[in-house]
This record gives sequence, structure tokens and C-alpha cells, in this order.
Amino acid sequence: MGEVDPAFIQALEHRPKPETITAEGIPLIDLSPLIISPDQSDNNPNSPLLSALAAEIGVACKDWGFFQVINHGVPSHTRRKIESVSRKFFSLPKHEKKRVSRDESNPTGYYDTEHTKNVRDWKEVFDFTVNEPTFIPASHEPGDNRLKEMINQWPENPPEFRDVCKEYAEEMEKLAYKLLQLIALSLGLEKDRFAEFFEKQTTFVRLNYYPPCPIPNLALGVGRHKDAGALTILGQDNVGGLQVKRKTDGEWVLVKPTPDAYIINVGDIIQVWSNDEYESVEHRVKVNSENERFSIPFFFNPGHDITVKPLEELVNERNPAKYNAYNWGKFFTARKRSNYKKLDVENIQIYHFKN
Repeated sequence: MGEVDPAFIQALEHRPKPETITAEGIPLIDLSPLIISPDQSDNNPNSPLLSALAAEIGVACKDWGFFQVINHGVPSHTRRKIESVSRKFFSLPKHEKKRVSRDESNPTGYYDTEHTKNVRDWKEVFDFTVNEPTFIPASHEPGDNRLKEMINQWPENPPEFRDVCKEYAEEMEKLAYKLLQLIALSLGLEKDRFAEFFEKQTTFVRLNYYPPCPIPNLALGVGRHKDAGALTILGQDNVGGLQVKRKTDGEWVLVKPTPDAYIINVGDIIQVWSNDEYESVEHRVKVNSENERFSIPFFFNPGHDITVKPLEELVNERNPAKYNAYNWGKFFTARKRSNYKKLDVENIQIYHFKN
């Protein structure tokens, strides 16, 4: 990335501390009951296996907003393949990667100047949508009803890139729906309560590359943020760098990589649907001066036309709705604006819709 641009420098209060606290107690949940006996567990929401898993996930969502899953059914070779093509792609010359550059008009493809909270991130990314076509609002303006298609841009190299990415996305989608069912059950809802919201999903996958950083005490791979969507499934390499803001004391703690596990976090949408029963937790990515790092988040998002609001089953006189309704597509489009440039105001957040 050449000489260090001041745009990377975090404000003093947001700079990472030299010492790192490793998180203790982030739940590690074994999903093998879903994989080994899917007929028994999937089709009977009252089965002890499913009830126990849902209860585990409920505690994790409440206490942490994050958890890890193992024995999740995603073939290890599928993950190895996408990790391999990600490394190959990011090792290409910059001019070749920029042939598939994304921009404000089409937010899929390669990008290397993303901002979080108006500070530039120390990373390169490649985004692609799961559904083709995927539609989002043409602008964040309330009166503009036009839609635009997010068109995937696939690089020529490596030649297997597109097929490998599509295969991985299919496996992630299967896992996401299983997790969504367990989260619904943990809230006392029907297991398929959320399914209808994802018929026109705006889900996308991101390949992240964090080069070694000469100023790891001043910059971040990704600045502090909460995920705007419903659910994030993260595959990270063994270098590590993801930090979570611990609820109990506000300390930033490192999520140590677990081989073949995925890290799951609930996003803002589940916080709103659950009426604050579950909370989307702030997280960030720390960089280092020696090792490059790769990660692959899958952002599970509903359709652009979905109105997000607390679910009626979870609202009553004693627990009234804590949020006003908002349109996901407009919210998504507004959030994307700040990825490209420094804004004069804070980007849109769910607390703007708090009652």
C-alpha cells in the first residue's frame, strides 16, 4: 500500500492496545446432531437434540452476540479451495485486480480503499452476491423507488475463481438457514419464522486480505462496527485478528482461531427482530506487521423490500416495540455510501430508529 496515508490513522481512543487479551468463554457449539441425524432434528422442532442446540445458541446470542460452530457440515475441501483462490487473486498485480473494481454504482468486485467509521481500513476486499440477479435500491433517498442490479464481476484469474466461489456460497447458505432456524427456536418462534424474509435475499460474500501493516498500533484492518444484516458467518485463517468488544467490561478481546470452525455473530436485524433480546456486538480487526491475514465473511441479508421491525410475537404491553420500522434496502444502500468516502456525518445505525 506504499507510504502510510494519514487516512489510516485511528483516533487515539480507538487505537489497538499493544497487549492483546484473548477471549475466554466464547461458546463453541457442536452442530453434529444436525448433520448426523438431520431427519430426526430438522423435522421435529420439539426433539431434544434441536431444543438443546437452540438453548445453547440462545445463551450465546444473549451473553456474547458471538459464538463458534464446529461439525457444521461444510466440507473442508470447499473451504480450502476458496482460501486458495483468495490467496491467488490477492497476489495478482494491482492493475489486474482493478479490472474488476467495484464502485458506488455497482458495489461488487475488488476494492482497496474502504472506510469504516470514516477511517480507511488496512485491507483489500472482493465482494460477490449469492443470488444472481440481486437487486437493491438505486439510491438511499426515501422517494426514489428505482432498483439496480448488483452485477458480479469475475476475474479471469485464477480461472477456477467463479466456480469455487459459487460452490462455497451454496454451502454457506445451507448453514445460514440452519442457524436461522435454531435462532428462531431459541426465541420461542416457529423454526421457519425468518425464512420468508430471505426469498429475495441481498446476501453477499467477501474475501478479505489484510497485508502486513507497518503501523499496527495506529491502524486497524477494519474499524469498530456492528454488522447491519441478519447473520454473519466468518471463516478466518490461523493468523487471527478479530476482536470483540466484551459486554461485561467493554474490553477488546481476541477471538482465537479454532481449526475448521466458523465464527457466527448476530447482526443488527436480529437485534431488531428480537426487540433487543439479542444484541449485535461491536467488533473490529487488528493487523500485525509480520503476517498477512485472510478471512471470508458471509453476510446473510434479507430482501431489499423487507420492512425490519420487532416481531409481533416478541412484543406486548410489558415489552413494547423498541424500534420503529425501516426498509432494509434503503438502510443497506445508505450504509454502503460510507464505504467509498469519508462522510460529514455518522452513517446510518439502528439506534436512529429507536423509540
